[in-house]
Amino acid sequence: MNDEGKIHYLKRGPGESWEELARRLETRLSELEKELGHHPRKEKTPALKLLKTFWFGDENEPVEYDEFGRDINFVKKVKPLFDFLYYNYWRVRVQGVKNVPSEGRGLIVANHSGTLPYDGAMIGLAVHNDHPVRRDVRFLVEDFVYHFPFLGTFMYRIGGVRACQENAERLLRENHLVTVFPEGIKGIGKHFKNRYQLQRFGRAGFIKLALKTGSPLIPTAVIGAEEIHPMIYKSTILARPLGVPYLPVTPTLPLLGPLGLIPLPSKWSIYFGEPFDFHKTYGPDAVNDQLLINRLSEEVRQKIQEMVIEGLKQRRSTWFG
Repeated sequence: MNDEGKIHYLKRGPGESWEELARRLETRLSELEKELGHHPRKEKTPALKLLKTFWFGDENEPVEYDEFGRDINFVKKVKPLFDFLYYNYWRVRVQGVKNVPSEGRGLIVANHSGTLPYDGAMIGLAVHNDHPVRRDVRFLVEDFVYHFPFLGTFMYRIGGVRACQENAERLLRENHLVTVFPEGIKGIGKHFKNRYQLQRFGRAGFIKLALKTGSPLIPTAVIGAEEIHPMIYKSTILARPLGVPYLPVTPTLPLLGPLGLIPLPSKWSIYFGEPFDFHKTYGPDAVNDQLLINRLSEEVRQKIQEMVIEGLKQRRSTWFG
């Protein structure tokens, strides 16, 4: 077919709709590509295909989510990465893990630090990897994390649960272990000069949770997370348009761009203290006594602060433990 014929071939026929003409044009172009020996470009490079399979999973792979969005298959995929951080990068040392109950519900209450919430994942790994029963731990995550692209979805898929009283109570009544950080944003958003100084414990909702659900409360101290992103300044004004509480400035961020998000390889230690059982001592009705609630909250805060100070005394080096 010459050029004139090709042009004539693509003309709209009598009574033919534009959709029919478009379909015919598409068919003709496909035929021309074959005539010219053209091979369509591959849709995706192997790297992109691998990334897509990692994030979305293989189309033939069964999908298994729990009620809070935890993706069992995704957890298996990312566990080697977290194990690398746990065993090789931060070389986490664990003491007192047997204070975590082998069965039933439990509330792990820890100090919060690190600018980004790696501490929840490391506490979970400490119990899963080093506890004789290798239990799973769910951790509560602050709302602002879910404002970041992909990060919120990532947290859901690895087992994080949006922090609120209802979610925590539901998990405990289903006999899960749950990690909470009563310092909240104040904990991970504190300046480096204030490291290892526990902030105020907010409304003491974790005490009410322990009383209402009859959960033992395990005080926990994390040493090492304060140094992974040492924050020297934070901007709340620039953070507002992004819907996050602050933008951190560290020695590497934003100076090194995305590389500044890589945490520093400090040596970590996690200490699990002897459990408090406020439910047995005070009963569920104590949940209405706000003065008692505040007193118990401060008692737990002081206990964790003492454990942190003791852990720092045992540490000889930030990087080597």
